[in-house]
Amino acid sequence: MPQSSDFQTILPLTILTVWACVLLLVDLFIPKTQKWITATLAAAGLAVTLGVTLAQLGGPASTGFSGMVVQDGFSTFLNALQLVCGLLGVALAFGYVKRMGLERGEYYTLLLFSVIGMMLMVQAADLIMVFLALEMLSIPLYVLAAFNRTQSASEESGLKYFLLGAFSTGFVVYGIALVFGATGTTNLAGILASAPTSGLLLTIGAALILVGFGFKVAAVPFHMWTPDVYQGAPTSVTGFMAAGAKIAGFAALLRVFSTAFPALAVDMTDILWALSALTMIGGNLLAISQSDIKRMLAYSSIAHAGYILMAFVPYGNPDVAPVSIAAGLFYLVAYAVTNFGAWGVVIAMEKSEGRGLAISDYAGLAKKHPVLAAAMTVFMLSLIGFPPTLGLVGKFYLFRAVLSGGFVWLAVIGVVTSLISAYYYLRVVVTMYMHEGEPTVEREFWLDFTWGLSALATVVLSFIPQALFVMASSALLK
Repeated sequence: MPQSSDFQTILPLTILTVWACVLLLVDLFIPKTQKWITATLAAAGLAVTLGVTLAQLGGPASTGFSGMVVQDGFSTFLNALQLVCGLLGVALAFGYVKRMGLERGEYYTLLLFSVIGMMLMVQAADLIMVFLALEMLSIPLYVLAAFNRTQSASEESGLKYFLLGAFSTGFVVYGIALVFGATGTTNLAGILASAPTSGLLLTIGAALILVGFGFKVAAVPFHMWTPDVYQGAPTSVTGFMAAGAKIAGFAALLRVFSTAFPALAVDMTDILWALSALTMIGGNLLAISQSDIKRMLAYSSIAHAGYILMAFVPYGNPDVAPVSIAAGLFYLVAYAVTNFGAWGVVIAMEKSEGRGLAISDYAGLAKKHPVLAAAMTVFMLSLIGFPPTLGLVGKFYLFRAVLSGGFVWLAVIGVVTSLISAYYYLRVVVTMYMHEGEPTVEREFWLDFTWGLSALATVVLSFIPQALFVMASSALLK
């Protein structure tokens, strides 16, 4: 892989970083009643960066800063996805923060800095950079989770996320130290070159790093923070966090283990199999008893981490790994699109002081607001994996990859847990269409645009998934 100009390798990252720093200063001069200007400038920065990122598609792979960062098809694909998530995150928050009395300019700069950390995570080719990116994406999210400082639930959410996040980071740092002790390097390519001469120390280090990533993607048994944080944080933050942090965590997991630890596949496969199975089972079973829509979607997020982990189980099989990783990337896109749509509907239903978040509050929605109810139905069906939605296509690719790797029982668990999930997802649909009620909905242009576009994409892309899968396949790690 050729060595390119250092800043050329991280050009989109540099643009967004400078933009965020300038916006932090500009916001000081924007009146408190005009913070929509800050939101617009943040969206503009994300859009410009997205344009530069898309211009890199199809370009040659290169490394920078002595091999510490890499720009390739994998990073470009996921950076574009992260930037789209950032734009949708701004759209979700645009009216919500004003309605909830949270309209402060630092919200958008914190969101930008979190996206920067996510992009750096995707491009990191050294474990030190992975650690720095993990901190950079996490610290703004800790603050955003506690952004509603007038609500004790939000402050509790931020504190829990911070404490458990710091604890999990300790696992990552200790794992990196053990890997360095075993190989003498933290560079992913250097670890691979040293792996054949390394043994137990390297395996333990990789396992500890896996624990840290398991926390970030909310895999069982590292999921305990998720329902409380998702419920207590402002809903616009939760929607952004549920997609963005998960994408970044899985991106790091895929790059680190596929690039540095393929030799440990024999030792790690059973662990990954168990993590995936436990996450699918635990997430879906715990979601059944939830009456709060935010907690239900939190456990749903845990379950979907298990489905994405399925694709990673056969990473050590060179014949299956390309299809497996492409399936994982495809499902990340499908989940992100569906996730933002579902959280958009939740925000439309939410009132001040946490009202409107019970599943029972959705009673009668189909009669009073049929388009919104139809969109929510699409999102629920997509999360189940029911046609005609992108979620069905994503699960088809996942199950195909797992079966190609010979993990039949894992695929069976995936199918059975998908059937279990139908119970609590369809409960929302039944409540909207078959129960009487008088729900009120907040109508905001950018919020309507978000859930409307997500619903349209969820259905339309399910009929033409080949182009998206080809893009995911072209983004494979080399």
